[in-house]
Amino acid sequence: MKADILTIFPGFFTGPLDHGITRRACEMGLAKIEVHDLRQFTHDRHRTVDDRPFGGGEGMVLKPEPIFDCLEPLGIAAREQRVSGTVRESVIVLSAQGQRFTQKVAAELALLDRMVLICGRYEGVDERVADFIADRELSIGDYVLSGGELGAAVIVEAVMRLLPGAVGNEASTRQESFSGPTQSEAPGAADSTCGSGGLLDYPHYTRPADFRGMAVPEVLLNGDHQQIRKWRREQALKKTLRNRPDLLEGVTLSDEDGRILARIKRDRN
Repeated sequence: MKADILTIFPGFFTGPLDHGITRRACEMGLAKIEVHDLRQFTHDRHRTVDDRPFGGGEGMVLKPEPIFDCLEPLGIAAREQRVSGTVRESVIVLSAQGQRFTQKVAAELALLDRMVLICGRYEGVDERVADFIADRELSIGDYVLSGGELGAAVIVEAVMRLLPGAVGNEASTRQESFSGPTQSEAPGAADSTCGSGGLLDYPHYTRPADFRGMAVPEVLLNGDHQQIRKWRREQALKKTLRNRPDLLEGVTLSDEDGRILARIKRDRN
């Protein structure tokens, strides 16, 4: 996986991408990340990257010239090839107006050979970049940041950890929150070790079993994996209902899940 990041603040990425799984993926040769300074592709002595928008309005917008001039030498495939899937590449604009970045999108990007992340700034990016170069716009959430650098770092981290070999125990990436069932699992399935089925992850505990009077649930200590499986599923449903009830609309629930949710709701009332 090759990741190219276009930004006016290249120094921003010195810290976030030099640690953890992202660093490990690069050291193992699973990924390569290059950061490109858009100011190097300006043509005036002030290295101007932004301008006021036509039609008026508050704020400044990133100009198209530095972005086009930076991308062209990178050898990115034509947009038609990328959109059709002929090549496994994607050019992405980080934008508050973009599609919401999710674990599903991260999994799609992890299948690519290359992704290019264009970090917006100020009031955004000249729309011709989205119309004629990028094949998608992404947003990491329904809020506004000063630029796309944080979003780019989030996307790189989320994608790199899904690359085969990047995480020591690959099954751990299937049990996490938002992860749907694998091809070998039935929708809504979840065993004692993996498969969140699109729900939030179940609670985790470690030693000591009793810490300052706060005990680990007894079910996790009895060695009955069937009971552990049931408990974890119930806790995942309970946490999802409490923190992200919207997720329940997008997952396939079993009849037993329905009974558990009904009981949880009764107990809450």
